[in-house]
Amino acid sequence: MSADRCVALLGTGIMGAAMGRNLLRAGFDVRAWNRTRSKVEPLVAAGAVAADTPAEAAAGAGVLITMLSDGSAVERAVTGPRGALAALGDGGLWIETSTVGIGDTERFAQAARKRDVTFVDAPVLGSRQPAEEGRLIVFASGPDDARERCARLFDAVAERVEWVGEAGAGTRLKLVVNNWLHALLGSLAETVAFARALDVDPLRFLEAIDEGPIGPPYAQVKGQAMLARDYPTSFALRLAAKDVRLVLDAAGRRGLEMPIAEAVVAKYGDAVQLGHGDDDMASVYEAARGDTTARRA
Repeated sequence: MSADRCVALLGTGIMGAAMGRNLLRAGFDVRAWNRTRSKVEPLVAAGAVAADTPAEAAAGAGVLITMLSDGSAVERAVTGPRGALAALGDGGLWIETSTVGIGDTERFAQAARKRDVTFVDAPVLGSRQPAEEGRLIVFASGPDDARERCARLFDAVAERVEWVGEAGAGTRLKLVVNNWLHALLGSLAETVAFARALDVDPLRFLEAIDEGPIGPPYAQVKGQAMLARDYPTSFALRLAAKDVRLVLDAAGRRGLEMPIAEAVVAKYGDAVQLGHGDDDMASVYEAARGDTTARRA
């Protein structure tokens, strides 16, 4: 069996666990590690092997996939003590699917080069359901000769792969997409609150924009959650706040002011303070509705 059929997966939260299940279904051997060991157990039941450390997961594997919460978590798991990179060995392939910053991506690419490991920067677009269904969108970037090695792996987890250039280009595109996505969500939350303030049924608003050029399907999904004030987690609000901070960091590197992004991350922070950090990002509505003392029942 090719070494590339053995995958070390670091991070088995909502996204990572779904990716792991799809890799197992596609016939890959998966060695899974997560800081919270209990989150690995469902993957073990599906056929994965649990590892006690990132290095143990990577030992003997040909491919390392990271799907962790932020750049610091990736750095600790991959390049820190008992990290995966040293155990992966020369000639390995590291596919970094987490959403991290520009500086993080540059450091990871450099660390991989020092170990003679091929680095592919490949953040993904999607949340729980697309991840479960293997319908993620991958913004892949890295050396041309990595494409063939990545193809079957991406086929297992994604419905579309966009190769966008050298490592780092994927992260930059993901940050741009995220800026639009979070601006839309913040505006949607404010619009639902505005409708209620004007005694307009917000459902009528959602119906008015449905299936038209100004009403993306995303607005319907998140808008219905806001109307119900029910936020089962597809993507946690605290991670959404992290993603907007990455946007602001990238903009600051280029001297660009982003007042809309700043307003969105502030509103996300308000909702986190209300106790919604682990709820779905649609829970930003709880801050937009103006009752800063309300907590979810």
